[in-house]
Amino acid sequence: MSAKFDAIIIGAGIIGCGIAFELAKRGYRTLNVDKLPDAGSGSTGSCCGCIRFFYSTYDGVAMSYEGYHYWKNWADYLGVEDERGYAKYREIGSIMFEDESNSHERILRLYDKAGVQYERWDIPTLKKKMPIFDTHSFWPPRPVEDPHFWEVPEKELTGAIFTPQSGYVTDPQLAAHNLRRAAEAKGSKFLFNSEVTDIRRSEDRVQGITVKDGQQFDAPVVVNVAGPHSFVINRMAGVEDGMKIKTRALRHEVHHVPAPPGFDFEKNGHPTSDGDAGTYFRPEVGNHIAVGTEDPECDPQEWVDDPDNFNREVTDVHWKAQVYRLAKRIPDLPIPNQKKGVVDLYDVSDDWIPIYDKSDLNGFYMAIGTSGNQFKNGGVAGHLMAELIEACEHGHDHDHDPVQITGHYTGLSINAGAFSHLREINRDSSFSVRG
Repeated sequence: MSAKFDAIIIGAGIIGCGIAFELAKRGYRTLNVDKLPDAGSGSTGSCCGCIRFFYSTYDGVAMSYEGYHYWKNWADYLGVEDERGYAKYREIGSIMFEDESNSHERILRLYDKAGVQYERWDIPTLKKKMPIFDTHSFWPPRPVEDPHFWEVPEKELTGAIFTPQSGYVTDPQLAAHNLRRAAEAKGSKFLFNSEVTDIRRSEDRVQGITVKDGQQFDAPVVVNVAGPHSFVINRMAGVEDGMKIKTRALRHEVHHVPAPPGFDFEKNGHPTSDGDAGTYFRPEVGNHIAVGTEDPECDPQEWVDDPDNFNREVTDVHWKAQVYRLAKRIPDLPIPNQKKGVVDLYDVSDDWIPIYDKSDLNGFYMAIGTSGNQFKNGGVAGHLMAELIEACEHGHDHDHDPVQITGHYTGLSINAGAFSHLREINRDSSFSVRG
């Protein structure tokens, strides 16, 4: 006999838990199934948790700015206590360097449209705020092996954009656990250490799932939020061939290094997007810095065909590419002999913009292709998906009349069609973790 639910959610990362919470608030009996032992144990727990608003599309900016308010009001949004405490949001502002791609000008126009607060810093201001930074322009990003890599350029950056409402969440895994507890308080169920082996369907309608031990769970709605395994689940459901935008798993490393002596980066630093050099970085506990790549064209990409099997060790090639670039920006950066960092997978869409959508199989939905940049949208993505599911399950033709989502906090309108699996590749995208 099968257990019956109103919706089954495959995955219990930040977005999977957010969807469960939002559906449960609307009266759905939900079940999250995850092959890992707890909420947020996969890519969510490995992410940097940065909260920022610079995206290449208006809907990306509007969604992330709405999402910020969830973190700002996290305890009130959850409405329930977690025995582990709440994830903390450090609202310390973020820096985005202007670079020769000139993408910041388009982003500022989107900021103005969405009402995002920002400051334009000239170089004297940047030097005053962050005296440890070398303000030369290293454009374009180069591989370490390039003979010009260590040359000191004559040209300086033109400036930087500071967004005071940005920051980062100190414990992303705990944030997912918070949402799990909030969903459970509304009646949601969670099944961990359980792998989905079949998406059951009847003609053009999803029926439910089967897990590895043979248990079957029935529901008229199944949501794929499987992160780097999303393409595996889509193939299992037979929907991948009908998608114009698909997803793949990409191996990524984030490295941890000490901050320069005499500067408290944990207290006075900011999450920083350095597209000029090809990295991003943020403060880390213990006056350390976490640094990752912004995926410049010169960096090798490691696509993974089997997301259960990949190299989880920090590699010399990525360590040098990211840490040495950071050392150019922060000349006094200590570079330890022992490499330290986190290795995990991004669930990357063809244009690095997420898919929040229905599929060609009735009742089967997708919140995938998050491309390393959607943790910040855990709450608002849950709201968007719940609104989308409600509309489509009541007969709305989302493919031809995209659902419009109104932000609870900002009142901004977000076009869910911007995240359709049937869209053409969005050429405005950064095609990187920036989204």
